[in-house]
Amino acid sequence: MKPLLEINNLETRFYTQDGVVKAVNGVSYAIEAGEILGVVGESGCGKSVHALSMMQLIPDPPGKITGGEVWLDGKDLLKLDENQMQKIRGGEIAMIFQDPMTSLNPVYTIGFQITEALLLHNDMTKKEAWDRAGRLLELVGIPGAEERLHDYPHQFSGGMRQRAMIAMGLSCEPKLLIADEPTTALDVTIQAQIIDLVIKLQDELGMAIMWITHDLGVVAELAQTINVMYAGLIIERGKIHNIYKETKHPYTMGLLGSLPRLDDLPGTELISIPGLPPDLLHLPEGCPFAARCVYRVDQCLTQRPGLEEVDGKDHAVACWRWDEIAGNG
Repeated sequence: MKPLLEINNLETRFYTQDGVVKAVNGVSYAIEAGEILGVVGESGCGKSVHALSMMQLIPDPPGKITGGEVWLDGKDLLKLDENQMQKIRGGEIAMIFQDPMTSLNPVYTIGFQITEALLLHNDMTKKEAWDRAGRLLELVGIPGAEERLHDYPHQFSGGMRQRAMIAMGLSCEPKLLIADEPTTALDVTIQAQIIDLVIKLQDELGMAIMWITHDLGVVAELAQTINVMYAGLIIERGKIHNIYKETKHPYTMGLLGSLPRLDDLPGTELISIPGLPPDLLHLPEGCPFAARCVYRVDQCLTQRPGLEEVDGKDHAVACWRWDEIAGNG
C-alpha cells in the first residue's frame, strides 16, 4: 500500500544579497495515512521551510524550490500550477501556523473565515457552510459556538484563536494536517488542552498530522514517528520508542539530554550542545554537526553521511560512527 505523502530529495534555496541560503538540503521521507509525525530541531533547521515548500508557499523571490518531488495521490505537487495547488491547500492538506493573529484576518469574522474555505472546496450553500462552521467551533471546544461565529479574532483569547485555526484546518477534512509550532505562544495549561484536542480529533477523523516543534516533550505525547532535522537535513528518523530509548545520533542525544526528567536524581545536570548551528550560506563539506560533535573524526569533516537504516525500516541515522556511539551510550 502506497504512503499518503512521499517526499523525495526536496531542496529549497533563498537567493539573498549575501549569497545562497541552503535552507532544505535533500529531505526524503513518507507519511502513512493516519500517522502522526513529529518534526523537531533547533530554530532555522528547515522544519517550517520544508513544510511550506511541500505546499508551494515559499515566497519567490527570494525563495525557490530547486529540486525534489512531493507525491500525494499520484500527483507531484511541485509540478502543479497555482490554480491546481489552491484546490490541494485546505482541501487535501491544511496548515495551522504558530501565531493565529498573523494568520486570521482581523477585519473579517471568524465565521466568514471558516466558511470561505468551505465554499471554495465544497459544493455548499452559504447556509450549509455557516452551519458546518458552527459545528466545527463546537468540535474544537469553543463555548457558545453559534454566537462566536459573529466575533472577530481580537475578541477571542489566544487559546480560542488557535482552536479557531484548528477548526479552519479541519473544515474540509484534509488527509494531512500540518501544525507548525501551534502551541508555542500559549501557556502550558492551554498548550496541554490543544494537544489533547488534536489527539482526540485525530482519533475521530483519522487524518495524518505533521507536528512541527522544537519541544521534544510535546512530541513525546503526540507522535508515532519523529524526524530530527539539522541544517536542512534529516539526521535521524524513527519510531518514537527508537528515538527516545535507542538514540543513535549525537545531536539527538544532546537534544534529549537538555530536557529535565522526572526520574533524574537530585543534582543531575542538563546537557548543553556546545557551539552554534552552521551558517546555511556556507554549509560545511562534511557532516553539518561535526564542528559541535565530541565524537567527530577526520571523515566527519570531509564526507557527509547519508541516512542509513539501523533497525530495519523503523530507524535511520546520518552519522559515520552511530554504531560505536550507541554501543558506548
